[in-house]
Amino acid sequence: MSDQIVAPRTRDLDVLRSQLAPWLESNLPGAKGLVITDMDYPRGAGRSHETILFDAQWTDGGQERNGGFVVRIKPDANQIYPDDLFQEQYRAMRVLHELDIVPVAETFGFEEDPDFIGASFFVMAKLNGRVAVSFPPYRESGWVAEATPAQRRKCWENGVRNLALIQKVPLDRFQFLAGPEGARSGLEQEWDKYDRFVEWISQDKRWPILDAAREALRARWPDNRPAGLVWGDARLGNLMFDENCDVLAVMDWEQASLGGALNDLAWWVHMSSFGHEETQDKPHLEGMGTRAETIALWQEVTGISVDDLDWYLDFTVLKTSCLSVTTSQVWGWPEPDHASLARQLKL
Repeated sequence: MSDQIVAPRTRDLDVLRSQLAPWLESNLPGAKGLVITDMDYPRGAGRSHETILFDAQWTDGGQERNGGFVVRIKPDANQIYPDDLFQEQYRAMRVLHELDIVPVAETFGFEEDPDFIGASFFVMAKLNGRVAVSFPPYRESGWVAEATPAQRRKCWENGVRNLALIQKVPLDRFQFLAGPEGARSGLEQEWDKYDRFVEWISQDKRWPILDAAREALRARWPDNRPAGLVWGDARLGNLMFDENCDVLAVMDWEQASLGGALNDLAWWVHMSSFGHEETQDKPHLEGMGTRAETIALWQEVTGISVDDLDWYLDFTVLKTSCLSVTTSQVWGWPEPDHASLARQLKL
């Protein structure tokens, strides 16, 4: 496991502990004398939001209670997406936990008032499991790299099955995720989000490569546009597994939308292409399913046609290109290489 904290910012945890304890006590029915302990940042994951783990002890009706929790704090700077969907993220998690079609951590309250800790936040259950971290890459070190091929195979299969099961949720329960007028749902919503993303990152400097990619994609608009919930950052690293490689939680719903079923499949396939598939300098991570196997399993579970998936894969590259630009701007990283972007965008 990585020992690197990658949070967008850190704070004095002793101060946070004193701020958060009375709030949590008031949000746990019957809780008295709540004390927070073992507060710490996760390692190797959690770059987009400040996420902090902690335990708590309290009494309820004279009985001693304890539990593990996570507080997720709304970014007050270093925003990498143009849309503020922090409250929608929380609402999506609440509905998903209630539906129990895919496992999502239980939530314990949302606080919009920034006066409590300096920003809006929500609290959810802390689950004890394993995450395929990005820093360092899970294919190079950590429990995934050390697992047997059979164990990795089970993680991959369970991951793809949960990815597919997201498409079984009733969309009428998620209408709070609808987009603006004219792009309320479906591919038009997801397109509108990234069309505006290109404009957002181009306020100070135009990116002709991204403009050209938008035009090329719009000219090839796909016929296959199945409805569906979008998880957003759909990848192995946003799943938590137990020791038997079963999925404990589907995590990070910060870019959820009604943008259509094929967006998540394309994102997963794209992320897997350098996460664990064969690259120029690394072999395929034994046990992990291939691209064809991933697509076939997803289609088997969902029953949804994967026609035009190549278009969605190209759209995913536009999305990740937007992210590479904005993360370089926010975190002070080197600007993306234009020639490399052009190759990835097939321009």
